[in-house]
Amino acid sequence: MDSESPDRAQFVEDAITSRRSVRRYLETPVPDDLIRQLLQVAGRAPSGANMQPWHVYVLKGERKKALSEALKQVYEAGPAPYAREYNYYPLEFTEPYLARRRACGWGLYGALGIERHEKDRMAEQHARNYAFFGAPVGMIFTIDNFLQPGSWLDYGMFLQSIMVAARGHGLHTCAQAAFANYHKTVREQLDVPVRRIIVCGMSLGYADPDAPENAFSPDREPVESYTTFLD
Repeated sequence: MDSESPDRAQFVEDAITSRRSVRRYLETPVPDDLIRQLLQVAGRAPSGANMQPWHVYVLKGERKKALSEALKQVYEAGPAPYAREYNYYPLEFTEPYLARRRACGWGLYGALGIERHEKDRMAEQHARNYAFFGAPVGMIFTIDNFLQPGSWLDYGMFLQSIMVAARGHGLHTCAQAAFANYHKTVREQLDVPVRRIIVCGMSLGYADPDAPENAFSPDREPVESYTTFLD
């Protein structure tokens, strides 16, 4: 296929637009060679001065289970016992971000049949983050703590590249900032050096087609709402 062909462009666009946060997976294993290929492809993401500021921990089997069990114990014990290493969200939400956040959250809970007063069910759903939503592969992403915002921007492109490349192989993902809430537990379980910040986790696997939460996809803003065209 020619590199400039319309078919290739459509394939890339389909991979991007079909990506969504999948929160329930089949037990179907993902071959190690395919995981390595996805990471190798994503490693082509651009970064300032080609610094490539990412480091990934890939978890399967007993190591993934051990991390999930440790995180579950800490989560069920109550509020996070230590402060985040960085703030993913603003300390105070304002519009339009507050409305978008609420629409996303209530949309997910609605797909699961969780009512607004069912706090226990909400907590149970959130806890599934730490089991990587049942995915056969979990990943934890870290960055050296002396790196600056530019490298964090580069990191976002690396994460997106993994998620888009995964779609090309029929896989789905869910990027999860929830792991940053319990960075000390993650660090202890994976022996992460102190100099590295826990950025996020990611679930990787084949989506469960019968899971109602996987049918949910939040609306996206039209181009006109976030773009200024100047001639």
